[in-house]
Formats: sequence, structure tokens, C-alpha cells
Amino acid sequence: MNCGGIFDITGKQDKVQALEQESSAPDFWNDNEKAQEVLKEINELKDWITSWEDLNAQAEDIGVLIELADEAGDEVTRQEAESQLDALQNGVENLELRRMLGEEDDQRNAILTIHPGAGGTESQDWAEMLLRMYLRYAESHGLETSVMDVLAGEEAGIKSASLEIRGSYAYGYLKAEAGVHRLVRISPFDANKRRHTSFASVFVYPEIEDNNIEITIDPGDIRVDTYRASGAGGQHVNKTSSAVRITHLPTNIVVQCQNERSQHQNKANAMKILAARLYQKKKEEENAKIAEMEKSKKEIAWGSQIRSYVFHPYNMVKDHRTNVETGNVTAVMDGRLDDFIKAYLLASAK
Repeated sequence: MNCGGIFDITGKQDKVQALEQESSAPDFWNDNEKAQEVLKEINELKDWITSWEDLNAQAEDIGVLIELADEAGDEVTRQEAESQLDALQNGVENLELRRMLGEEDDQRNAILTIHPGAGGTESQDWAEMLLRMYLRYAESHGLETSVMDVLAGEEAGIKSASLEIRGSYAYGYLKAEAGVHRLVRISPFDANKRRHTSFASVFVYPEIEDNNIEITIDPGDIRVDTYRASGAGGQHVNKTSSAVRITHLPTNIVVQCQNERSQHQNKANAMKILAARLYQKKKEEENAKIAEMEKSKKEIAWGSQIRSYVFHPYNMVKDHRTNVETGNVTAVMDGRLDDFIKAYLLASAK
């Protein structure tokens, strides 16, 4: 392999050297915030370099293995090398995706929200299935998750959910999931076993950290309402008004959290979601265009879906933006979304 090609590994190595020289200056820590940003950039560049070096080493090892197999006429060794080539190709593709995730917010944590469409219990059950799918996706990719808020449906499923997903490039990858998701199946809630179509919308926002982006929320601009958190009943029903709903009066943005027992924690989570949404709104105004996530804010119904999940009369999941599809519905619902996300990001980068 060469020295990085489109990944500009040589340039990254030179940048690390320059930044490390800067960090060794006697006055480096005089500006603590700037120093932290420099160290963060060094670590990110080193991660790139290490990833590339690992792939380069794999390529060299596979080359040696192929040579040995050719010399010895060893078909088993050749098959082993070919299987390693598949893993190498996947690693290069993942690095290529990271190269495409160059927007300002791509490296941030994500806040993902799910809302069922019209259809009552059917759509609410579908929304809960999507929540499970994203939890599984995050788990399989080493991402940390916190369920910030869940509002349970009366019979089954959920009326809404907000999920915090923390990890490298969480927002960059998951922004591909923003839009309307359509389910076709035989309803488990229909005694006549008829086929039903359900919809749910997913929105993804970059999480805003107080120390690197200034989003000022004037206390006079918000109305805070508290109420009792709803639940399944019995001993788990909250007897105190711990749930929090915040309305941002200038924009009419409403967020709510009731998942924690503490009113203070619910308010903190609600403020975090509000800050993320206000930041997104600010970005749209500054860029004079609607961001990708806002383009997905269509009616949650026919014709607006980004992806269809068909459980009956056949098994298929198809992304309508890229035409990527698979018959392995079970794997997708277990969080195997990489093919859809990769195809979307590759298409968006063109």
C-alpha cells in the first residue's frame, strides 16, 4: 500500500508533529480550552494514523500469505488469505466512510427521537421495535446509550422516545436514519390476522456540549411544566410530579422527559434535548438551508418513507433512497444497519 493516498496519512503525520511541538511550548496550558482542543485533535489524527497502519500491516500479511500459498500450491492457505481480504476490504470501506464524515458535527454524540405515526397501538408497537433496533445497533458498535425519555402506549409500544447515543462519530453515522420508517406485517393485535401498514418517524440531532458551543437559553424564554410520570400502573407509578415538559416560547419547540425519578435529572435531560434542537435550528438559519434531518419532517404516512420493512407476504427491508435491500429482516431488527448507513453516506458524498 502507499502512504495513505486519499486518506493523506503523510499530511496527518506532519500535522501531529506540528501540534505536538505546539503542545510542548511553556505557555501551552495558559489557555486551557485551546490546549484541550489541540490535544483532542492530536488524538483524532493519531487514531486515523493507527487505523491506517493496522490496515497496511494486514495487507502486507495477506500478500505474504498469498505468495506462500502460490509457492506451495496450498489451496487451504489461499482460501484463508481470501477470507482475510474480505475483512481488509471492510476495514478500508469503514475508513473511507470516516473520511466522508467531515462535517462539523459528525464526530458528536447523537440524540435520536422516535415518534409513531397515525394508527394507535400498531404504530406505537412499531416505534418500540425501532427503539430496540437502535439500542442493538449501538451495542454492536461499542456505543453507549441512555434512554432519556420514554412515554409508554396505553396497550403496547411507545408514544415517543428520546435516546442519547455516545461514541465516536455517533451522529455522523446515525444521521442516515432520520426519516419515516414503514412497516408491513400481519398485525399481532388484529384478531382477524389482517395485514397492517404502520409508520414511525426518526429524528437525529447532534448533542451539544456546553464547553465547546455556546447555545444560550434565556430562562425567560422557556416555560417549565411538571406532572406525574405515566407508567404501566401498580407500584411503579410515580406519585410525585417528577416529569418535566419545557416549551421554548420564541420557537414553540416542546421537549419532555419523564424517564428519571428525579425531577432535576429530567429537567437536565430536557434542557440537553432543547439545546440540541436549538443548535440545529441555528445551523439551518446560518446556512440558509434546511438540514438533512429537517428534510425528513414530512407527513408520517404513504409516500414519505425512507425505508420499508416488510414482514409479510415476504421478508424484505429496502431503503428507498439508495435501493439497498436485504431479505434478512431479523438481522436488521437486531441492529445490523451498516449496509444501509454506508450506502446512504456514500451516495450523500457524491
